[in-house]
Amino acid sequence: MVVGSRALPPSAPRRTAVTRRRAGALVTALTPERRARAADAALALLMLAVLLDIVVKRWPDGPVPLALPAGLLLGLAQVGVVLVRRTRPLLTLTVIVAADLTGWLLLPELPFDPLSLGSLVALYAVGRYLPYRTGWWSGLAATGAGAVAYAVHSPTDMANAVAALLALVLGQYTRLRAETAERRRAERAAEAVRAERRHIARELHDVVAHHISVMSVLVGAARTTMAADPERAAEALVTTERTAREAMAEMRRLLAVLRADDEPEPDARADRLPALVERARAAGVRADLRVEGRARPLPPAADLAVYRTVQEALTNAQKHAAGARVRVVLRYTDTAVEAEVHDDGSGGPAPAPAPADRPGHGHGLRGMAERVALCGGDLAAGPAPGGGFRVRARLPLPPDALPQEAT
Repeated sequence: MVVGSRALPPSAPRRTAVTRRRAGALVTALTPERRARAADAALALLMLAVLLDIVVKRWPDGPVPLALPAGLLLGLAQVGVVLVRRTRPLLTLTVIVAADLTGWLLLPELPFDPLSLGSLVALYAVGRYLPYRTGWWSGLAATGAGAVAYAVHSPTDMANAVAALLALVLGQYTRLRAETAERRRAERAAEAVRAERRHIARELHDVVAHHISVMSVLVGAARTTMAADPERAAEALVTTERTAREAMAEMRRLLAVLRADDEPEPDARADRLPALVERARAAGVRADLRVEGRARPLPPAADLAVYRTVQEALTNAQKHAAGARVRVVLRYTDTAVEAEVHDDGSGGPAPAPAPADRPGHGHGLRGMAERVALCGGDLAAGPAPGGGFRVRARLPLPPDALPQEAT
């Protein structure tokens, strides 16, 4: 590497990179508490430097007047108490204001002020770290004491009292903003918990309700045909056993997802719809599946939403339109994927969601709509124009999931 006419050694860039990494690690290691302590220490050092500068400039060649060491002690007390301004703001204010007033009244030859820069720092800390009522009363008392001192001895400096009051207000304002931000964070966290609970409720409903409905129908069929047709009853019981095992397997996958991350279970995908429809047929639903367009991989969320929508619609058809023929259509277009389930039964009104205070109800159509909406899609459910009931979900696809033109 060459800078001007002077070449740097080959190890220079490496040393620079190491230095940058160390600096970055140092900044990362500074937690908020450590950064706060470092800022307080820097402020104390700054005040100490100003104090020592004043002392050095006023130190006489001959005998030292008593006022100088007394003022030095007062200044050192102010410097030291700044280090605890966050944890003991009232103590900080008391010591600094008392030292300022004492020095201003008793040591007029030294540059003390009733409301010095240290007092402004303490007033800000009182407004920022004390409860509102305590902060206001203590801050106003200190500002009032300084204002009285100015009014008696130096009315022209009354503007310093206004600056002190502004420091107190600034501290209160900063505290208000911090508390507002904390409340918003708590509200977001609570909303995330509520959303996760709704997600778990939908998953449990989708996994359990479908299989339990199928098992109920199969067991009922086996009971009614056991005497007249034992072979058919045995076949229904075998299907019930298989369905129960599948339900347990899906429950285990759901629990694994809840323990690990939010990835959907492997079998809840659009390309598993043929198996889902086949299980519905085995349970006595006259269902058929047609796929239109060119099938392609879907984003995980859309994949799961399509599967769950069809699963819930088949469950509803089995409950509310027993014996009806159900047509399932999975349609791939250039910009979206659509899932439609249409039964030719009575086509009555959609089952109304139960009130929120009745747990275990109302997660069917509402859960489908919420899941589809999370993918940016829309769900329509209601009586079909030609009779029966129809559920139709349309989910837009992101650009990376769209078919690519051949080149």
